[in-house]
Amino acid sequence: MIVVGGEALVDLVPSAATTPGELGPLLPRLGGGPYSTAVALGRLGVDVSFLCRVSTDAFGDALLDRLRASGVRTDLVTRGPEPTTLAVVALAGDASARYTFHVLGTADRLVADPGPLPDTVTAVSLGSFSLALEPGATAYETVLRRESARGRLTVLDPNVRAGLIADQAAYRARFTSWLPDIGLLKMSDDDARWLGGTVADWLAAGVRAVVLTRGAAGLAVVTPDLRVAVPPAPATVADPRSPTHCAPA
Repeated sequence: MIVVGGEALVDLVPSAATTPGELGPLLPRLGGGPYSTAVALGRLGVDVSFLCRVSTDAFGDALLDRLRASGVRTDLVTRGPEPTTLAVVALAGDASARYTFHVLGTADRLVADPGPLPDTVTAVSLGSFSLALEPGATAYETVLRRESARGRLTVLDPNVRAGLIADQAAYRARFTSWLPDIGLLKMSDDDARWLGGTVADWLAAGVRAVVLTRGAAGLAVVTPDLRVAVPPAPATVADPRSPTHCAPA
């Protein structure tokens, strides 16, 4: 079983009828990088459980319903009266998105360490801004270090949202401290530039493999023994205003 931990949120996306420069209706779309990862794994038939705190509000109900409908276990999901994290989306002409996050006092920030994960767990995947916002960041860090010490494959995707990181130097130092406990590090080239260091540095610190995504240039997979370049595959970009869209991971 894979355990995925991180934020579950609602993107508020402009209606497709909104013209450039105008304000229009905002449509709720369920998302969050870790949440979307868990949903994708569940839909692929993988045994997966989601670790998060989810609100008891209507958005939280919808988030939980989609997890269950996608085959994701929810035994590690706790719930509370705090509101759901919101991300207000502004779309550029090329459909790229800019996010404004509303995270103060939201449910997913208050996730607690569940203790040692079941023996059936083989991998733990953590990521995105849940690693930067306390007190949840410390809970996820505790899970990362403990499960790494227990021999589980640990996967980390920082998915940096710089605007949410108050002390950027402290976050970079904290990221460096995680490296010995990371089995697989996945990040974009933008994240790599922001965090600093190189693939060689991360491997030397203890990471077993790095997946570096490069947008239209494809991706690279690097281990201490090999480097593989993977060319991009043709793809149709999904419109985030589509009702079936799940926020990008």
